[in-house]
Amino acid sequence: MSYFDAASAAPLHPVARQALAASLDEGWADPARLYREGRRARLLLDAAREAAADAVGCRPDELTFTPSGTRAVHAGIAGVLTGRRRVGNHLIVSEVEHSSVLHSAEAHEAAGGSVTRVPVLRTGEATAGSYGEALRPDTALACLQSANHEVGTEQPVSAVAELCREAGVPLLVDGAQSLGWGRVPGGWSVLTGSAHKWGGPSGVGLLVVRKGVRFAAQGPVDERESGRAAGFENIPAIVAAAASLRAVRAEAEQEAVRLRELTERIRTRVPSLVPDVEVVGDPVRRLPGIVTFSCLYVDGETLLHALDREGFSVSSGSSCTSSTLTPSHVLRAMGVLSEGNVRVSLPYGASAEDVERFLSVLPGTVAAVREKLGAPAAPAASVAPAAPAVVDAAAPQGDARVVGTPQGDALVVDALGKRCPIPVIELAKVFGDVPVGGTVRVLSDDEAARLDIPAWCEMRGQEYVGEEPADHGSAYVVRRVS
Repeated sequence: MSYFDAASAAPLHPVARQALAASLDEGWADPARLYREGRRARLLLDAAREAAADAVGCRPDELTFTPSGTRAVHAGIAGVLTGRRRVGNHLIVSEVEHSSVLHSAEAHEAAGGSVTRVPVLRTGEATAGSYGEALRPDTALACLQSANHEVGTEQPVSAVAELCREAGVPLLVDGAQSLGWGRVPGGWSVLTGSAHKWGGPSGVGLLVVRKGVRFAAQGPVDERESGRAAGFENIPAIVAAAASLRAVRAEAEQEAVRLRELTERIRTRVPSLVPDVEVVGDPVRRLPGIVTFSCLYVDGETLLHALDREGFSVSSGSSCTSSTLTPSHVLRAMGVLSEGNVRVSLPYGASAEDVERFLSVLPGTVAAVREKLGAPAAPAASVAPAAPAVVDAAAPQGDARVVGTPQGDALVVDALGKRCPIPVIELAKVFGDVPVGGTVRVLSDDEAARLDIPAWCEMRGQEYVGEEPADHGSAYVVRRVS
């Protein structure tokens, strides 16, 4: 098996495993107690804090260990917003932040606060200029991830931090994805991280609050972790987290070069091996180990299961793999193809042989999924239509049929009740029957169609006219230009 989902959770680093086992014998006691066992536990906790602070680039008394990265984000946002409530209640986030940040923003809005969600470029980058425009006199906090968790795009943290500094607004950076590769640059005010992202054990997060930042811990507090993370510290896990962070940092420079070459190999070769693929994310400003692409006419869940059977564990932001049947908020914000989405995130030590085997398996796997769904093998040839028609996508796959009168002079595809990638497949099947200048109206109630039909148009060089209201769902209008 080849595990290619390190962006979700990296395999436990050998150093973390050793540190965890060793500290189980010494770190089980209460570090707040003065007897021998308590003093030993305190020494381990203090040493871990100093090591983590050195790796992050902060003072030890600025760093708090939390039960998870998500808890660190929630505590950090709530603490700063409350501490700066006299300034205002305006929060800035990018549209591609981790769900923990966006959930905090939703809770802030529900409590009467205001939120500006900064849009991103098609590469997934939030520009410093957009943050500058979003800053207001009543802005209490701005949030920006160091790098995106789904497509690997690095964010302009330094530039945004400078704008925030000039405006007197603290910047919280979610550094979960990048801390294993190096310190987060720029004059950030609050930083969060999660140990399982860099090869540490799960259940350990980092919250760093710079001195001088107004911060008021929320919820019941106790004397532990400066009152910012109540409860008994998991000292063995904390020691392992700090040890693994130092270990991966020692290897990071050399490993980054190696993994970047492997992901570049995937970025370059997948489009030549698999037709109708969109590689997403910034091609240069990205994390070393992440590459993401989307395959047209593919059911994401089926593709992931098929790759799993071939021995590859990958992730997806496709709505076809989601219980909510909505595409990833990251892909939606970027405006890229969501169907058949695959995120490959290579762990430390991933081999070139495994990558080559993945590249050899992928084309046949995608082709098999497309064949099962009845997807067209190539762009339809130009055929003069006998008459406009309505196509029923509820017909058996591969057997779309005329069912009624068209609306105006547009050919209508009724894909209501069908989930991705069926609406796009049905559009592709009939597009050859549309004369140049003619239009197709695709009726769909699938949220992914809002992304995938415009993406199909861009890939095919056709005009996406826009979305129109319909009795059920929406009508997506496409005009043939060639």
